[in-house]
Amino acid sequence: MTTLNALSPDDRARFDRFARGPVETPPFHRVHHAFQAQAARRRDAPAVEHEGACLTYGELDARSDQVAATLVAAGVRPGDHVGLFLTRSTHMVVGLLGVLKAGAAYVPQDVRITPPHHLEHVMRTAGIDVVLTTSEHASGIEAGTVLSLDALPRRDVTPPRVDSGDTAVVIFTSGTTGVPNGVRVTHANLCNVLLTAPGSLGVRPGDRVAQLLNIAFDMAVWEIFAALSHGATLVVRGREVQRAAETATVLIATPGVLSTIDRSRCPDVRVVAVAGERCPQALADEWSEQAEFHNACGPTEVTIVNTVSRYDGRRLTIGRPVPNSTVYILDEDLRPCRIGEVGEMWAGGACVTAGYLGNDVLTAQRYRPDPFLGGDHVMFRTRDLGRWTADGELEHHGRTDDQVKVRGFRVELDAVTSALETTPDCVRATTVLHDGALVGFVSPATVAPDAAREAVARALPYYCVPSLVVPVDDLPLTDRGKVDRAALRALVSVG
Repeated sequence: MTTLNALSPDDRARFDRFARGPVETPPFHRVHHAFQAQAARRRDAPAVEHEGACLTYGELDARSDQVAATLVAAGVRPGDHVGLFLTRSTHMVVGLLGVLKAGAAYVPQDVRITPPHHLEHVMRTAGIDVVLTTSEHASGIEAGTVLSLDALPRRDVTPPRVDSGDTAVVIFTSGTTGVPNGVRVTHANLCNVLLTAPGSLGVRPGDRVAQLLNIAFDMAVWEIFAALSHGATLVVRGREVQRAAETATVLIATPGVLSTIDRSRCPDVRVVAVAGERCPQALADEWSEQAEFHNACGPTEVTIVNTVSRYDGRRLTIGRPVPNSTVYILDEDLRPCRIGEVGEMWAGGACVTAGYLGNDVLTAQRYRPDPFLGGDHVMFRTRDLGRWTADGELEHHGRTDDQVKVRGFRVELDAVTSALETTPDCVRATTVLHDGALVGFVSPATVAPDAAREAVARALPYYCVPSLVVPVDDLPLTDRGKVDRAALRALVSVG
């Protein structure tokens, strides 16, 4: 039974105070309405750029109206799911806005890198009958209706007047631990995190927000609407991440992607936000010399991120709950942990999404009634480990699936990684369990393995010292910009 009674009166008061984000009222209830308000005020301002092509807010508004009208004519109704299967382009942005204006939810997939069997799973699970793509990819997609955005006739239309469904986007998880699951992210979820501080990141007209990430990744939604909801220009990258970053004022990325960008060639960047995986201290230190640096955390199921911290140059945490949301640190029996004790993070309030498509069993396992907010509120099990500091900041302590047993001892892989990164000249590191032993990877390849093992030995018990440390030029990344641990394990196996 979940209860606060086991806590001391002081911890009980702090648990309640720390757990709750500020109360805010988002200015819009539908995320595309924020874009439309910007389009009405600044029709001639640049809205989206991609490899020389540019659409103003007025042009983007008009073209997405055309798409919405086409979708409605094709039978799309509020609450439907429409596939957005293409690659980064201005068409991508036109298409997703058109879907939202038609009252439906868009389901994004990068058709260039998504295997056919994965697309089939997405279409089947999401019940997709209509797919938006481009002529280049249309012939390879089997769906009831396939519409090529670059082939739609340009004509003046009356914007469809429809009620929007609650769901705005369905994000399919990467599926690294099994079959990908479709997470239903609502308009209310998005408006809460993207249209209030700190998730809004202070983006304003005149800013240039780089769109660097895989469009199927939830953080791409942050990139896109951080720009379009606040009157900025979305700079959609081509093949080169660096080139897009060099013209940007705002970067939103995973630490893995950010670490590939040469900061010295990005003089105009004033805001950086990272999420999706653990952020190395050195990376935060480097970018915070130039820009406001925000370190954030949260799985797809709690709407991109549910905690954000502006790094002050001293202590790197994941901050506090975003507005209208909660974070609880609970033990294995769902009892509140004492302040300062490591436990599992559960998220509640406005950040919690609407569950998994077609998987009621998994939804029931991960989404539970919230005993702290009560009523119909639901909390989500993030599987992240964390603890509260004495002043109400959240420290991230890895994930429950990153707690491994070595020689009978429980080891947190993130703790070993943090120690590895204290090695002289080490920029990034990661740790995996391979054949029952810890293997550390350090970058760049000039880092001395013996020095790395000594760094861990100074910071952690003997059983945390990796049996093997492998220097590499760069840590490989998945298509979603996170460290690819499977590739690293394969590297050890081949070696």
